[in-house]
Amino acid sequence: MAAGASRVFVSHLAGVAVFDPVGDQVGRVRDVVALLGGRRRLPSVLGLVVEVVSRRRVFLPMTRVTGVESGQVITTGVLNMRRFEQRPNEHLVLGELLDRRVELVDGDDRGEEVTVLDVGLARLPARREWEIDRLFVRRGRKGGGLRKRRGETFTVDWDAVTGFALEEAEQGTANLLATFEQLRPADLANVLHHLSVKRRAEVAAALHDERLADVLEELPDDDQVEILGTLQDERAAVVLESMDPDDAADLLGELPEDEKDRLLDLMQPQEAAPVRRLLSYEEGTAGGMMTTEPIVLRPDASVAEALARVRQEDLPAPLAAQVYVCRPPDETPTGKYLGVVHFQRLLREPPFTLLGQLVDTDLRPLPPGTALPALAGYLAAYNIVSAPVVDEGRHLLGAVTVDDVLDHLLPDDWREEAAAEGLPGLARDGATAPPGAPGTAAAAGARSADGNTTDGEAVRDG
Repeated sequence: MAAGASRVFVSHLAGVAVFDPVGDQVGRVRDVVALLGGRRRLPSVLGLVVEVVSRRRVFLPMTRVTGVESGQVITTGVLNMRRFEQRPNEHLVLGELLDRRVELVDGDDRGEEVTVLDVGLARLPARREWEIDRLFVRRGRKGGGLRKRRGETFTVDWDAVTGFALEEAEQGTANLLATFEQLRPADLANVLHHLSVKRRAEVAAALHDERLADVLEELPDDDQVEILGTLQDERAAVVLESMDPDDAADLLGELPEDEKDRLLDLMQPQEAAPVRRLLSYEEGTAGGMMTTEPIVLRPDASVAEALARVRQEDLPAPLAAQVYVCRPPDETPTGKYLGVVHFQRLLREPPFTLLGQLVDTDLRPLPPGTALPALAGYLAAYNIVSAPVVDEGRHLLGAVTVDDVLDHLLPDDWREEAAAEGLPGLARDGATAPPGAPGTAAAAGARSADGNTTDGEAVRDG
């Protein structure tokens, strides 16, 4: 994308930062909204889907886009903070058009099947309006002469193909996933959440098991259940094994009893065991919320060993705040629980020091039946982010982290409510500011009934 570009391919826009005129970032591009059927010969580009606060998606009309520079989109700084809702006649270019199979309609190639790899957007001269005019495609199964090999890629005009209006039974996902390859699981989960049910199932089927497990952990319960239901039982069991036991237990707890039992039986016994234990505890208690995989070390382990475990990249920060010292066996439920050693204490001691010499025995462990209010008060009273859970025999069962407690204390839509109030401190990638700051005004560009974007007509409400 050159500065002031008049044409850009949509894959180059995915994840690009959106800035207001003074250089403050207001979000990131997650998709492009287009109107395929209308009065124009070429499809109109209505606007961008921009992710701003706590993964909230809003609509940015193209009339508010003042420039598509190298690796960034510049706006007038005015955004409508209402949640984006797709209208029946609209299409998401990334989510719906990539990987579509269509047919060429011109010349010797007429009737040949091609797959859409990318979509070109062009800005109309001397205007802020954009349209789709090019497609980057790959030859498919049909057609192709001696000099036209399957797999060849080339660019065609939009008018040179047909078939976008037809529903495709099994649409590919390779190019859509390549576009979002670098997204964190939480961000990819947000992409899936906004796709159609059919498209969501296709993408889930294409993700490898561990990636799908990470994404499922970030999705709402309804989406988790829906996606799990599209998988073969054997694969669903493998994905559940790849999830954190507490997340897998939460998901299985949403399923009917017969389905839950069937999937547990298909899981490897050693993977199913901690999940079964978690399901045995009452919801809203320490046992029901805990993770069964805290850092557990023996008293003869050294500070150096403990720091090596804490440094693991995929370890959540609350679990890295302290290590739990127990007699063998080391996996939950462990041998006798001795106490904790906090991360800060580890940093102050020589690497060769044994953990048995540093154990904090003052932190009272919790029984698994501890109710949510008492658990929240416990974390607040001790100023800690993780608490040990032990049984009557003082065997360590797991640990409850502050993020799990907050998830149960706050209403389901707390992030949406905070975003609607314009509360600071919830920005992702510097995406928002307090009310009245540049880039967060509630006024917005609008679009008329035929999809053309205007600056003074009926305001788009999505």
